[in-house]
Amino acid sequence: MSTQEVLADRYGAPAPWRRPASIVAIALLVLVSGGWLGWTIWEQASPPVASGELTFTIVDDNTASARFVVDLQDDVVATCTVRAYAEDHTLVGTVSFTPEPTPAGRVTQEISTDRRATSVELLGCTAPGQPRPR
Repeated sequence: MSTQEVLADRYGAPAPWRRPASIVAIALLVLVSGGWLGWTIWEQASPPVASGELTFTIVDDNTASARFVVDLQDDVVATCTVRAYAEDHTLVGTVSFTPEPTPAGRVTQEISTDRRATSVELLGCTAPGQPRPR
């Protein structure tokens, strides 16, 4: 008598359906996880609004000008936020606004500052249902 037969006599033979059921369950889990991952990647890669390529100019002691690109999907109303900082890294001005869509996507926005700014930061733009600025 072989070892397999001895073990089957002692403990009982495994159910014949167990291995195919395990394979089907694992395949289903992999399929669902892959679908969720694909959906997540697609949603994160195609937001309703995205912004970037910031350039700025310090106009005078109380004004800074920011220029950047905004990519809007059709019929999306977005809100963009730009901040200006002084030499000691304190916030000296901030503005949130709705960008006007242009064919090239370029937006220019002036920021009123409390004192002379030395840098400008684009926090990004958000659309309804988009919690993280881009």
